[in-house]
Amino acid sequence: MPDRLSALDASFLYMDQPTTPMHVGSVSIFRKPRSGFDYDGLVDLISSRIGLVPRYRQKIREVPGRMARPVWIDDVDFDVTYHVRRSALPSPGTDRALNDLVARLMSRPLDHTRPLWEMYLVDGLAGGRVALVTKTHQAMVDGVASIDIGQVVLDDTSSGRRTPDDDWVARREPTPWRLVYDAVGEAVARPGNAVEAARDAVRDAADTVTKVADVAGGLFSAVRAAVRPAPVSPLNVPISTQRRFATARTDLEDYRAVRRAHGGTINDVVLAVVSGALRNWLLSRGATVSPTTTMRAMVPLSVRGDAETTGSIAGAGLLGNQIASFLVDLPVGEPNPVLRMHHVAHAMREHKESGQSVGANALVRVGGFAPPTLHALGARAANGFARRLFNLIVTNVPGPQHALYAAGAKLLEMYPVVPLAKGQSLAVGLTSYDGGVFYGLNADRDSMSEVDELGELVTESLAELVATVPKGSWR
Repeated sequence: MPDRLSALDASFLYMDQPTTPMHVGSVSIFRKPRSGFDYDGLVDLISSRIGLVPRYRQKIREVPGRMARPVWIDDVDFDVTYHVRRSALPSPGTDRALNDLVARLMSRPLDHTRPLWEMYLVDGLAGGRVALVTKTHQAMVDGVASIDIGQVVLDDTSSGRRTPDDDWVARREPTPWRLVYDAVGEAVARPGNAVEAARDAVRDAADTVTKVADVAGGLFSAVRAAVRPAPVSPLNVPISTQRRFATARTDLEDYRAVRRAHGGTINDVVLAVVSGALRNWLLSRGATVSPTTTMRAMVPLSVRGDAETTGSIAGAGLLGNQIASFLVDLPVGEPNPVLRMHHVAHAMREHKESGQSVGANALVRVGGFAPPTLHALGARAANGFARRLFNLIVTNVPGPQHALYAAGAKLLEMYPVVPLAKGQSLAVGLTSYDGGVFYGLNADRDSMSEVDELGELVTESLAELVATVPKGSWR
């Protein structure tokens, strides 16, 4: 019998709308090896590794009459070249041109009649570089049964690794009658599921989404009585179907130096940097900013038992096994960068010490290079909240602090693309990797035209904090 989508996975399928496509993405930039890194080689690499992520050869099939949740079935016509695509940038191949391409690619919904993922090899980047852009629907990435395909193409050495032979043969697609028969059988064995499916069939999509998303760790029920609505913000407006994308490259050692000088965690430094960037963005728009002005961020964090790495982006590639979600009021009204960091550190410490992290920590067991999957899980957590409770999402995931390779090409930079929620025009994702911290800023095209400037403000905000570090704190 085919695997049935979980209630949570089905909710992301139903939430997929033109203005809020439910896919997460990543932009990985590589240096081409002398041997080259071309489309045919990428297709061969994916073909040899896709057996490690079997969900990527499956598509979703609805049950007639919605008698039960949809099922995963093998795509008997699976064609890897449909999913692995190529593109090229016009000369001179600037980073801005790449970001514009990423924005267009992320604006397009995935084809629900096929496996819900795409990968693009982008040639033409200046400096002998090449980019991989991935899109994966959130229904596919649960961190347990399936991980992001961007993980399986990466190796610790340029020589790669051997993978088991793949003798996959697609199972025949079940008939509509078979799907109904299986649904009836499940209804007899588990009548509660039948009641839930029947309710889903008659409720409108919004009610279904709200009901099922609330199940995702009990996130909404954990906070609805205790948390006031988020502050009014220019980030919270109706959004369009089109996106803008910008990036910021920073140095992990700068965050470590600020932490050594002022205490807290590296994640506290990150949130202080984001606070400073948002403050200056508000001022550039002529917005009224008082000392008490705040913006509320929903911050899903990798949780580890070690005090150095809990809530930090300084961890190694093998992560701990939990995601905790926090609502944090970012002090965008505070003009002093050090005080901004102390405010953030105090707020995070209060969450942890009081045990009031939002929702039960969702257990996630992921090994290897986990950032793509954990950014997806962070986005899943965000959609479990009532959106009125926060202004933006900030996902912050540690990566390995050593070089990685794909088909001999060295990975230089990696930027997450976190999807927007309804009524939210900005999502911030960042990944640390090999001494760098890489911000991906996904924004609505119509209401967030200044996203490139915001990327520059991120680096300026970090520089503000670094300037407060006494010379003796650098080592």
